[in-house]
Amino acid sequence: MSSGRHALPSRWGKLYREIAKFGMVGASGFVVNLAVFNLIRTVTDWQTVRASVLATVVAIMSNYLGLRYFAYRKRAQADRNSRRKELTLFLFFSAIGLVIENSVLYATTYGLGWDSTLATNVSKFLGIGVATLFRFWSYRTWVFRTAGTRRTAGSLPEPVMPYPEPVLSGSWERT
Repeated sequence: MSSGRHALPSRWGKLYREIAKFGMVGASGFVVNLAVFNLIRTVTDWQTVRASVLATVVAIMSNYLGLRYFAYRKRAQADRNSRRKELTLFLFFSAIGLVIENSVLYATTYGLGWDSTLATNVSKFLGIGVATLFRFWSYRTWVFRTAGTRRTAGSLPEPVMPYPEPVLSGSWERT
């Protein structure tokens, strides 16, 4: 744990880098999701939500590879069981995200009757946005955790060290 006046900027810098990497993977997943969705809608006569679910599943698979081997590659797994647990948690939270994302599409398509190409793409975009917030929180909290952050039930987190008082020195200071 770093201390001193650079501790907080260092933590924020790590969070910003994590958000940037997550965003890059998410952006590629977003493109995959919309491309597959529109391809299915163009080539087949599948219902809107069914096509969206398949597109989301394809994007989830590509996102796992990007997150595991790009965004969170430094968060190593100890053994085969931890990899299995990570993948299981990833798929669990991704399924919740899939439901969130496609619920928005379902509500606008079947609840409001907006089934044009533009309306379904806007609805899908909004659903992906809401689900992305949930996914970022759940992946970083439960799936891709750093080593040593697993706490047992009833344990308290480490206390945050306050900033130390600045030490003034220089020729202007009176002695």
